[in-house]
Amino acid sequence: MVDTSVARDQLRTIVERIERLEEEKKAIADDIKDVYAEAKANGYDVKTLRKVVGLRKVETTERQEQEAMLDLYMSALGMLPDTSGDGPDPASAEG
Repeated sequence: MVDTSVARDQLRTIVERIERLEEEKKAIADDIKDVYAEAKANGYDVKTLRKVVGLRKVETTERQEQEAMLDLYMSALGMLPDTSGDGPDPASAEG
């Protein structure tokens, strides 16, 4: 019976620790939300800030690889301006 009591106490302690950490996590999330609201109030674009924060978490080489792949995909879909000189001549399009 002693083992059951010890296991129950240990389980309760673990659950309480998780609950406490979840509360702390929520408090931190609220603090982050407040900082973004402050940034917005000061005229910063929150979407861009979130992107910058996310990019800073990624190693430089990995970020460069992601950007290169994004450029490749966007180019393939015609979403980037043609800088190769192989595209249509803007002067001939004016005709």
